[in-house]
Amino acid sequence: MIKLYGPPRTRTHRVLWMLEELGLEYENITETHTDDKPIPELEALNPNGKVPTLVDGDTVVWESLAVNLYLADRHDGGLKPRSESERIQALQWSFWAATQVEETLFIALRNRVTFAEDERDPAAADAAEGELARPLTALDQVLAERPFLLGEKFSVGDLNVASILALSGPAAVSLDAYPNVRRWLGECISRPAAREVLARATRDAGL
Repeated sequence: MIKLYGPPRTRTHRVLWMLEELGLEYENITETHTDDKPIPELEALNPNGKVPTLVDGDTVVWESLAVNLYLADRHDGGLKPRSESERIQALQWSFWAATQVEETLFIALRNRVTFAEDERDPAAADAAEGELARPLTALDQVLAERPFLLGEKFSVGDLNVASILALSGPAAVSLDAYPNVRRWLGECISRPAAREVLARATRDAGL
């Protein structure tokens, strides 16, 4: 059986979403650190001591977006790119979300929600939201031409990008100027697998 290390409230939620989409049996090991140190089992699998880390038979994969790309390729389930062109697009959009969007969204989230009120910097949050205008405009233009990133069907590319852009809600980053992004994101996160994992992450966080 597949083993996935990491609690749902972390980036592990992206892999949980993928596993649920694929209908795979898995064990989710959520107690992965003691006093902020990785348990020996996890450290032996991942030299970074980070989650998520996935074990699928003899294969060990870490980094959430890479794990999802692996799962799509290994287990398919309809989320796998169907051509070399689609495979490259899935890689491209996954890396785009990680490098152009994720950290900027985290800056907004930390300074609007996560940090204690006296530690928040509203100007930094607003500046981060402003920095998202260019990448979100680019994404909006692409989604004006097709319903999903790779074409007509939801794929691993959509899941990876949507799992990051879902932070826009709690970070209070408005998508009103990007109607195609808003439509697409709503469709992605309303999928049953996404809703199930979001509920699990909420419970895990004690919210």
